Amino acid sequence: RPMASEIHISQYSPRQRELFIQKSTRVAASYLRRAENLGNPPEALRPFFDVLRKIFVDLQDAPNPAGTKTIGTYCVMVPSELIWAAGAMPVRLCSGSYTAYTIGDDLVPRDACPLVKSVMGFGEIEVSPLYSNCSLMVIPVTCDCKKKLAGMLERLKPTVTLHIPSSKERDADMEEYVRELYRLISMLEEVTGRQVTSQSLAEAINQKGYAQYEMSRFLSYRQHNPPLLHGTQVMAAMNAFAYMPPLEWAKCMRKLNDALDQRLERKQFAAKANRPRILVTGSPIMYPNLKIPLLIEEMGGMLAADETCMGERALYDPLTVTDRSFDGMMWALAGRYTRPCTCPTFTDNRQRVFRIKKMIKEHQIQGVIYHVLRGCLVYDYEYPVLEEELEKEGIPIIRVESDYNEEDVEQLRIRIEAFIELLKLKQFSEQKARGTV
Repeated sequence: RPMASEIHISQYSPRQRELFIQKSTRVAASYLRRAENLGNPPEALRPFFDVLRKIFVDLQDAPNPAGTKTIGTYCVMVPSELIWAAGAMPVRLCSGSYTAYTIGDDLVPRDACPLVKSVMGFGEIEVSPLYSNCSLMVIPVTCDCKKKLAGMLERLKPTVTLHIPSSKERDADMEEYVRELYRLISMLEEVTGRQVTSQSLAEAINQKGYAQYEMSRFLSYRQHNPPLLHGTQVMAAMNAFAYMPPLEWAKCMRKLNDALDQRLERKQFAAKANRPRILVTGSPIMYPNLKIPLLIEEMGGMLAADETCMGERALYDPLTVTDRSFDGMMWALAGRYTRPCTCPTFTDNRQRVFRIKKMIKEHQIQGVIYHVLRGCLVYDYEYPVLEEELEKEGIPIIRVESDYNEEDVEQLRIRIEAFIELLKLKQFSEQKARGTV
């Protein structure tokens, strides 16, 4: 097996690149079509699907304003407000492509996580403008794989690492993180040629706040039972935020919220109320790898909530600024991107358990599917803790390990279908005990 430094784009012939494009776009289109065909989604959902289609099926660049440089990010802990304030457009480059994964599998160790393999695959084959047109890569060091990914991507694009504190409580750690954000600003200004000012930063914070306001409306509709929208379609809309300007995404989300309000008034639901309501948490679920959400809903469950970094986590907690000075806003950003964050990269994760329990109550969750990407140790460590806590609450939980390949679909289908049947049986028993059946 050759080392990453020994493999270059010249090794891939035009025919190999053509086959890569055919397969990757076909898979992306298939998952998108299956998500769109769940029920009768409102027309207002189409712009989110169109963005994913343009990027992953048509292989176009993100819809950023003309002349705006693109900054690639690899985690929700990169403050997008700093990138917008520097006059650039952030795009999330974490990928769920199995086709890219097969390229990256030759570049990194066998046990590396699928996300890193997929990222490296897209970086090497150079067929996606989303990756090729980035002026800078920003990689938070949240795990060992991300740390090594930064070193490998450095030879392809200018790359900056963002060191994340292991603790949220110690002031010294937060001071170090603020210094990291100032260092990131200097890198962004060098790339874009624009200075980050108090005014541009305040405007960027307001833009994100507008998107978060519409997100809060959306979550209130998502909590409704019977559901107004399928959970897989919700995840697609959340994924689209990573590739759209915040005001454009918020505008589309406002129209979707208005459409859901009309559906609620007409009692036009996406599914019956008796479907088991399931929460997905654990490793990120990234388009086009939507096999877990699709299996849940195609097997008769309802994906009612997701606590993943490509879902609600990116937007659910708004930024609070009490000090409008530049340094005050920087400290506010540092706090927002760490203290409410439930990523298991932090040593103390009691807050994560509290957040999941809160979501279970708000979304009337009956069962939890804990998704672990093969090789994703930081999330795997958290499972026993969550299992023990949910057992006390009487909430069934199942651990599902997956890769980006298609070979495990039938095995996953059997396990997820059995879990849904278990939830249905539990639901029937509870109804019988109450005398409602």
